[in-house]
Amino acid sequence: METIKRVMVCDDDEMGRSLLAKFLNRLGYEVFEAFDGLNCLENVKEANPDIILLDIQMPRMDGLQTAEKLKSNVETQMIPIVIVSSHSDLDQRVKALEIGVDDFLAKPVDRTELRARVQSLLKVKAYNDHMRHYQKLLEEEVTRRTLQLREAFEELKTTSEKLKRASLDTVIRLSQAAEYKDEDTGSHIQRMGYYSASIAEKMGLIGEDAEAILYAAPMHDIGKIGIPDRILLKPGKLDPDEWEIMKQHTIIGGRLLKGSDSFLINMAETIAMTHHEKWDGSGYPNHIAGNDIPIVGRITAIADVFDALTSKRPYKEAFSVEKSFQIIKESSGTHFDPRVVEAFFSVQNEIREIREGWTE
Repeated sequence: METIKRVMVCDDDEMGRSLLAKFLNRLGYEVFEAFDGLNCLENVKEANPDIILLDIQMPRMDGLQTAEKLKSNVETQMIPIVIVSSHSDLDQRVKALEIGVDDFLAKPVDRTELRARVQSLLKVKAYNDHMRHYQKLLEEEVTRRTLQLREAFEELKTTSEKLKRASLDTVIRLSQAAEYKDEDTGSHIQRMGYYSASIAEKMGLIGEDAEAILYAAPMHDIGKIGIPDRILLKPGKLDPDEWEIMKQHTIIGGRLLKGSDSFLINMAETIAMTHHEKWDGSGYPNHIAGNDIPIVGRITAIADVFDALTSKRPYKEAFSVEKSFQIIKESSGTHFDPRVVEAFFSVQNEIREIREGWTE
């Protein structure tokens, strides 16, 4: 059912105002009367008109002042305003248009013209109301969809975190499996991750790289899973043939980790292959040197050697931390990248804390 349109007639001439009101009533409009500009402003909110007819010359507040007030108020600025006046001063018309007045009617008002002007402006008002309503619906829909997306994102993030924790737990357990026969297995791989992460952060690795090395470094010796126990657990020095077999753990580790879509596993592959390479090129398996050794391999190398020095092995007792520091320092430029050594000693307090905190 179509809503009856409301028209407000504002004119200090009671007879003229009454005649306009009666005519508009006969056209089917609900009419509200105001005797001047202030009275119009006082009643416009309650009347909620769809169009306002304003005389110009009125006491207390004239039509142009009233129109300016209406157009500057966000609640009433979309109501069409028609100036109804016997004056046709060009300056007044220009000023009215600048204010935002929508149309003009000259007194005495021609009823046919009045009906046409009112109907036309009411169509414009209806269209504007429809667009505002549609915009509001769109804004509400955007808000609703944004909330849904935010909730979905949070749910996805939670799921992703759970998957990430599960994946990292699997990585740690696989790393432990590779060194299961060592007496210090769990603590060793945890220390490797924390040592490497501390050095990497000091060297400026950030974001995904810094986080990944924490979990990739513990997989450095995963290739030992393919080395016979008689060599892994031999209490004495390995003979040349045994040593050649032991060195294969880097290649075995690289093969085990090769071809993954995971950034973390790809980094672990690099570490497995390069953590025994040396700065001077005398390492293994590929005898690469200097900056040709990936930075994660250079970092993990120093972490691995320090942990090996300070840990008991079947073939040796643990060295003191101070003795191990001295060996690392003396190996700068030969075994280790001097910049990595510098970073290592810059975080030596963290290295000590990690060593003390992860000792079984």
